[in-house]
Amino acid sequence: MSEITVYMVADSAEEAKHIAETLVRERLAACANYLGEMTSFYWWDGDVQNGAEHAVLFKTTKDMFKSLETRVLELHSYDCPCLVSWDIQDGFPAYLDWIRTETKP
Repeated sequence: MSEITVYMVADSAEEAKHIAETLVRERLAACANYLGEMTSFYWWDGDVQNGAEHAVLFKTTKDMFKSLETRVLELHSYDCPCLVSWDIQDGFPAYLDWIRTETKP
C-alpha cells in the first residue's frame, strides 16, 4: 500500500489549521485532523525546553510526501518543524481508495 499518515506540530492553532486547510485544499492530503494543543518537552539550543504546540495528522500517499513536505516548509514558522510519516499497514479498503483518489500530484 502507498498510503501514509504524516504527523506535524505547529506553534499555534491558527498556524496548524492554516497549514491543514491549505494542504487539503491543494490536494496534497486527502484529510487533516487537527488534534489540538498539547505540551511538548524537547531538546533545543542545548537545554530541555517545553511549550504548547498544536498537532495535526495528514492522510496522504508516499508519492505525495515530498510535495507535502515542500509546502509545509514554505508555510511553517519553525526552522526545523516536526514532520514525520509512517505507513498505513492495513485499513478499510474504501477509505484507502478515497485517500488515493483525493490526493493529486
